[in-house]
Amino acid sequence: MEEPADIVITPHGPLPRGGRVRPMTRWGTPVMHRPQARVEVYDDALRDLAADMVATMYAADGVGLAACQIGEDVAMFVFDCPDAEGDRVVGVVCNPVLVEPEGESRRLDDSPEGCLSYPGAFVDCARPDYAIVEGTGLDGKPVRFEGDGLLAKCLQHETDHTRGTVFGDRISAKAMKKLRKQHDAAAEDYPADWPT
Repeated sequence: MEEPADIVITPHGPLPRGGRVRPMTRWGTPVMHRPQARVEVYDDALRDLAADMVATMYAADGVGLAACQIGEDVAMFVFDCPDAEGDRVVGVVCNPVLVEPEGESRRLDDSPEGCLSYPGAFVDCARPDYAIVEGTGLDGKPVRFEGDGLLAKCLQHETDHTRGTVFGDRISAKAMKKLRKQHDAAAEDYPADWPT
């Protein structure tokens, strides 16, 4: 019996392809810790950057990647991430704005989280279990993505990057110590030019 094909949801079209894989920018680099510049011009250069981000995300086996993670000061992220049902959702968001649930509909998911810019390490990080992100696509038209499971975590994590926040800023000192220990133990698996 054949396995069912992955369901891929592309509400705003497929991800751009043909980019080149770039080295991952790490935590501690200034661009990772400041709000990113808003996208004002939607041109071929922006599309080329998004294609490089997609290529780098896939080379690193990630589910999302922000422009700052390849050293670019641009408020944009790309993602290819499953929701709680296992359906893959893909997209590009420029100038993302996060809409989190409030009141009784707000429930936290305290599951493990990692970051391609701090590779080889995962600790629990509590975030709302459902998220909505609004922004613009590569053509400047409005986009909206929403979902639960890993997708909710991804949308929040990548939006944080565009604001200069890494998930290490959201965990306790004890959890950060554990994260640092895992990261340091795995360092030789992730050289400075990884994942190129």
